[in-house]
Amino acid sequence: MQPLHTEGRFLVNRDGSCFFYLADTAWELLHKLNREETDWYCRERARQGFTVFQTVALAELDGLRTPNAYGRLPLQTSDGMPDPARPDTEGPYSYWDHVDFAVHTAEQYGLYVALLPTWGDKFNLKWGKGPEIFTPENARIYGRWIGARYRDASNIIWMLGGDRILEGDDRAIIDAMAGGIRESDPHHLMTFHPPGSSDSTKWVADADYIDFHTSQTGHATDKSYISYRVMEQMRAATDKPVLDSESRYEDIPACFDLSVGYTWNADDVRQNIYWNLFSGACGFTYGNNAVWSMTRGDADVLLFNWQNGPRRTWQESLRRPGAEQVHYAKELFLSRSPLSLCPCPDLVCENLPGMGYMSAAAGDRFAYIYSPLGIPFRINAAPLRAAQGVRATWFDPRTGEQTVFAVLPTNQETILAPPTQGKGCDWVLILEDIGQRP
Repeated sequence: MQPLHTEGRFLVNRDGSCFFYLADTAWELLHKLNREETDWYCRERARQGFTVFQTVALAELDGLRTPNAYGRLPLQTSDGMPDPARPDTEGPYSYWDHVDFAVHTAEQYGLYVALLPTWGDKFNLKWGKGPEIFTPENARIYGRWIGARYRDASNIIWMLGGDRILEGDDRAIIDAMAGGIRESDPHHLMTFHPPGSSDSTKWVADADYIDFHTSQTGHATDKSYISYRVMEQMRAATDKPVLDSESRYEDIPACFDLSVGYTWNADDVRQNIYWNLFSGACGFTYGNNAVWSMTRGDADVLLFNWQNGPRRTWQESLRRPGAEQVHYAKELFLSRSPLSLCPCPDLVCENLPGMGYMSAAAGDRFAYIYSPLGIPFRINAAPLRAAQGVRATWFDPRTGEQTVFAVLPTNQETILAPPTQGKGCDWVLILEDIGQRP
């Protein structure tokens, strides 16, 4: 593995090939899992085709005062407060030795680690445990230290922020932390995880240390059901790669609202990933309600569950249907000429609002159209500029199976009906110039 870099709207490997950012939100992994559990987590996510997991060094769930699986805390104290300028590396198998183990284990399984130096409650409490410990001065010291510790790791992606707005001195703290990391580590990509229903172009659009931008379309109604629009808006705001670093979690009560009576499932996960990819994203981040917090069942707290909903452990939830299906999107994205792909809404003659919205993208003599509800739609294949016609194939997002069903003309509009209709009956239409490979 080698540090990644960017090329236009994409993340790429050192050899210039497209890298697909397929991440999982494992926010509490470093804080709660032991070595055996960390190895099993990495093995499973690698088997499922993930390429990244996002996790936090100074964790959200009281990560400064509740010890990790080995009874260790990340920071020493000064005047009774955890001190970012004094990481605790003393004694056998320190907190940071365990972080080293997780990073190395991920590398062995071919996984990148999108590492947040801290969750946002450590510089802007708002809610959660905190405490607020960062200033611009100690943020630079901490950034310089953590950057030096992981600069030689081949599989690091730096992710600043941590679910908080930036107000007061917060931007100065983030800038200083980024500056400290860059002093020690100029090689790894860096991005920013924003608060819910927001994206990083709102907070750090002018920051030269940002290599790609992310959104948190999240778990409320205002952005989670229009993630395609968020990708479009981000692309309009920056010429850098964009993606969603936190979308609808599988097994979370829809919109945090128990009265809705619905828990998001694999159907909802698939909507976000295909909406986003065909609207210009360079990857996608999956999440599960029990996995992000590494919940162990009834004896543990499952946030966002309240009084009903699934009571699965993180181990059980690791194999939920959405997690087993998202790799099909990665494989489809990479199967043709991914670096030529860009949004092409003109392929759909008359689009639908809300849950029925069809995202579309075209590349070098091929195109994809996503139908989230299987509703018949009318296409215009003219943007492909195929001289003799286009091969039409249905791609099943649940199984990855592809079925060629017609050769369509390019000089007229065509109405197509996906194989099935309704919620959960989503399909991708693949169009290819018939002069290309069968």
